[in-house]
Amino acid sequence: MRSLSDVIQDDVVLLDGGLATELERRGNLLSTALWSARLIEDAPEEIVAAHRAFAEAGAQVAITASYQAPPDATTLLRRSVSLAREAQDGWVAASVGPYGAVRADGSEYRGDYGLTVAELRAFHRPRLSVLADAGADVLAVETIPCLAEVEALLAELDRLGAPAWLSMTCAGLRTRAGEALFEPDAAPGWVAAGARLVGGCCRVTPQDIALTLESLRPGAQSGA
Repeated sequence: MRSLSDVIQDDVVLLDGGLATELERRGNLLSTALWSARLIEDAPEEIVAAHRAFAEAGAQVAITASYQAPPDATTLLRRSVSLAREAQDGWVAASVGPYGAVRADGSEYRGDYGLTVAELRAFHRPRLSVLADAGADVLAVETIPCLAEVEALLAELDRLGAPAWLSMTCAGLRTRAGEALFEPDAAPGWVAAGARLVGGCCRVTPQDIALTLESLRPGAQSGA
């Protein structure tokens, strides 16, 4: 199979959606501090089934359940990659959540950590290193709420030299911490602007991914 970085030079790649949303739909309770990462150890078959549901809907990239796993949870981090690999034949993106997600105190929605860039780099370094070494095709750095954490993560990713993408959470035209950003567009608009990796996150279901796939088919926008 061609590497993900090679494919996205020419083709649109469809990501999966909200893994936790699908796990909850299947009846799993995710109310602990580990969130979906709890099931990596307690019910790995549920992780595999959720990944497969997205693959069957057309997703080509499985994003692991490691979003809220702590930096020192090496076994959970590594197994999240192996479970995603077991579930489907596409690519695996290792999920890296923000500092606030691991704290499980809601601060990932505000970005008001009170930490320096150096402190945030030190926090993220162990988890990024483990996931980069675990066999994932790319690191999926997700829902970052403030620019200081973006700076810290980009510096660590540059140090690792691993393929990665980074997404942010926004409130209108600003980050969750209140810093200015641009407004996102709908999926066909992203592709028209040059995006080659398109997918979802929280509350995005396999059905949503299937609809996104349909919207990206040739002729979909013209009604042909």
